[in-house]
Amino acid sequence: MNVKPESTQTTTRRRFAAYAWGVLAYNLAVILWGAYVRASVSGNGCGSHWPLCNGEVIPTAPQLKTLIEFAHRLTSGLSVVLLIVLVVWAWRAYPRGHRVRRAALLSVVFIFTEALIGAGLVLFDYVAQDASVGRALFMSVHLLNTFVLLVVLALTAWWATGAPRVCLRGQGLVPHLFALGLCATLVLAVSGAIAALGDTLFPARTFAEGFSRDFSPAAHFLLRLRVIHPALALMAGCYVVLTASYVSNFLRPTQRVKRLTALLVTIFLLQLGAGLLNLYLLAPVWLQLTHLFLADALWLALVLTAAAALASPAQQAEQSATIELHAAEEL
Repeated sequence: MNVKPESTQTTTRRRFAAYAWGVLAYNLAVILWGAYVRASVSGNGCGSHWPLCNGEVIPTAPQLKTLIEFAHRLTSGLSVVLLIVLVVWAWRAYPRGHRVRRAALLSVVFIFTEALIGAGLVLFDYVAQDASVGRALFMSVHLLNTFVLLVVLALTAWWATGAPRVCLRGQGLVPHLFALGLCATLVLAVSGAIAALGDTLFPARTFAEGFSRDFSPAAHFLLRLRVIHPALALMAGCYVVLTASYVSNFLRPTQRVKRLTALLVTIFLLQLGAGLLNLYLLAPVWLQLTHLFLADALWLALVLTAAAALASPAQQAEQSATIELHAAEEL
């Protein structure tokens, strides 16, 4: 075989892609730890101080909840550093105007808005046992910002691997189908965040007790909203799965779209099972975190499926030709 040595640029970009995927994985871990802060009622571990913790840079004689909250702040701060490195590296590895540069830059923008929203939760005391409308709204905005952050991080890594850019023109019905699916998933995610908050603040001792409280006219608004989540999960999930399956089989029957659709369907089934188990077991913390991880994974699978289905036709053809050329050279 005649194998040509890799260029320095190719090696740098492959390393950048690996780093970008690693940063995405790290941020998923930070998100899960943030959910643990909420589920363990440790959001007030640093008091109403931000960025300091109980008025100190490093808390002295901290309680357990202080350690939990402080650890979340440290890991979030490291995430900012990792994303700044991501941007600098993208600027060195890719030319001006490249989509990887733009996506990496947006990730820094959204990590800072993420930090500001988190600071607002602390400074307005929307933590611990607070069950106000303000906290529900802040958490909803927080979740939406988190999901957008995951999108730009995933696309940074996705495009760094050489995937074609997204093109909306001339794609027929496909952009509209996925746009509706993405919006439905965001609404579902917000309802899930509110349901999780209700599980934390108003735990039920038995399944029957929780069911009756959810449908009681005197129930807190968080409990009444919690009822909506399972119905939305079924409707939005079925729509997303059916849409992706239809697109992958009839409109964009490429191997990449088919593989991502299969992954999407698998995660949806796991998520559905985890949600039902979460209801039955009365939302233990470990299962809440599992449920959230699967929700994040489902969101990322949907985003990447849409990106693959909406790939620029010209770039997709060029990429296929390049792959065939490399295969011919190795023969």
